[in-house]
Amino acid sequence: MPVRVVLDAMGGDHAPRNEILGALAACKELGGELELILVGRQKELQPLLTKEGVTSGVRIVHAPDVVTMDDEPSSIIKQRQNSSLYVGLAMVRDHQADAFVSGGNTGAVMATATMLCGRIKGVSRPTIGSFFPTKTGRPTLLVDVGANVDSKPKYLADYAVMGEVYTRLMLGIERPRVGLLNVGEEDTKGTEVARAAHELMKALPINFVGNVEGRDILSGENDVVVCDGFEGNIVLKFAESILSFLKEKIRRYADRGILQKLAVAAIAPVLRTVLRDMDYQEYGGVPLLGVNGVVIIGHGSSSPKAIANMIKRAVEVVQRDVNGHIERALQ
Repeated sequence: MPVRVVLDAMGGDHAPRNEILGALAACKELGGELELILVGRQKELQPLLTKEGVTSGVRIVHAPDVVTMDDEPSSIIKQRQNSSLYVGLAMVRDHQADAFVSGGNTGAVMATATMLCGRIKGVSRPTIGSFFPTKTGRPTLLVDVGANVDSKPKYLADYAVMGEVYTRLMLGIERPRVGLLNVGEEDTKGTEVARAAHELMKALPINFVGNVEGRDILSGENDVVVCDGFEGNIVLKFAESILSFLKEKIRRYADRGILQKLAVAAIAPVLRTVLRDMDYQEYGGVPLLGVNGVVIIGHGSSSPKAIANMIKRAVEVVQRDVNGHIERALQ
């Protein structure tokens, strides 16, 4: 049976155009594997579908309200029940859809998903993880990257289990190597929370390799790196800035003169290949792990390509029963 994916068509900075184009690209690639449901303002969505020549195969569920980046996450449940975000997540809660995808307000998606869908049995706190490129070509999952900015040791231990399950299923790694981000490799290093988490993770039935440092995230030696959402979000935002930084440095170098332009042009294909791994659009969105439903969160500035990859990621998570494996692992 096809996977029923709800797309928050009004979420994101360039909605609904980018959402529509990304959705159609995913439909074209996945074919019968996907049943797509667009949630948003019908009068804005239908003309775009008609313009793209779509007359069937995509369903619209009308939701007149839109959650913006400025809205308080705590207000959605009580005040924004007609929003595309709330309506879409309610469909997952009510088993009318298998997954929810949004490039909207991250905090609002996390809070609403947790409140509406609840947590998987055994999960202390839901978390979000993001894949980072590495020197070996096999990505590393950093978790948490912003869901919880004051994690307790038990939360970090749960992140380790959820990250291990997600990486094992999505990348096909039999025994993912799991490390705890710290200021040194010694067991005694770090804050009181980090030391306590280290002891808990040592007792887990996972391939825990101990403490790892920031330089180890991109080394490819670890498959999962666990950290508090405060540190994880800083690492994520810094990493996202590197691509634009490098592009600007290359552009300024080329502007120095004709010889520099020729030099950049000569290595352009190599640069595109190398920098592609650093582009968040290649990974689409990040999973909200631990909620009782599949939720994929993307950038507000997501391009159609990123939207399509988010939808494909949602289908994979459903097909591989990531949530079921997480529940069994935590028990």
